[in-house]
Amino acid sequence: MKFLRTKKEVNQELNILQKKQITIGFVPTMGALHDGHLELVKKAKQNSNIVVVSIFVNPTQFNNKEDFENYPNTISKDLELLDQTGVDLVFVPDIQEIYPAQPSLSFDFGKIERVLEGAFRPGHFNGVAIVVSKLLNIVKPHQVYFGQKDLQQVMIVRRLVEDLSFNTEIVIIPTVREADGLAMSSRNLRLSLEQRAIAPLLYKALLKAKDELLKGNNWLAIREKINLMFKEQPGVQLEYFELVSTERFELLEEVSDQSGIAICTAAFIGNIRLIDNISIFD
Repeated sequence: MKFLRTKKEVNQELNILQKKQITIGFVPTMGALHDGHLELVKKAKQNSNIVVVSIFVNPTQFNNKEDFENYPNTISKDLELLDQTGVDLVFVPDIQEIYPAQPSLSFDFGKIERVLEGAFRPGHFNGVAIVVSKLLNIVKPHQVYFGQKDLQQVMIVRRLVEDLSFNTEIVIIPTVREADGLAMSSRNLRLSLEQRAIAPLLYKALLKAKDELLKGNNWLAIREKINLMFKEQPGVQLEYFELVSTERFELLEEVSDQSGIAICTAAFIGNIRLIDNISIFD
């Protein structure tokens, strides 16, 4: 595994490979790696000749300075895991390498970024779009891999790739979960033992709501029950629990189709914000 710090080093390595028509799979991460990230790497290895992983905690997508400053840093462990998994190149730039100057460009994704994560984290998706654009231009992968846990982010990146004609395919991998259902996330590392015991509530709520929907029950009544379920759990604050169309990422008040529908949620466990989602018709 080669460790790269600069865009120039990445270009030197990949230019040679691209001339040989070798396929490149890319997994962008912010580090604090877990089995969910490693599943993305495994899928990339199955489909590509060369796998590139980036580790960069992107400051422009954090609307909360404290959240950025407290984001877990496990770089030594991350590199060891990537080496064991057989990654070919790992790109670990510093902030100056990615942002030599404050970006003046901004993105507006319309309605898709006005709801859920976009509504509660203003500016978040603009920061995501800027860094993903930069990384795709640097690596120029044939395929780029994301997890379904960040469903709205995936939809934003898909729109970005389509609108700007990036020559890359987006591959979405199902959410990887702990044995108790908690979606794997780097933020889980910040949970205390007590908070960790509470955190599976998000997935339990998603499963309950899905079951109720498949039985034909009214969504607004279901959501009211879920709100009460969260209110009865000390130490948890539900931020949203919404039914969405994954094609347009619009909020729904009823199930009107048999495909492209998911429930998305976000909640604070103490001061740690977790997100999750589940498809209704798999």
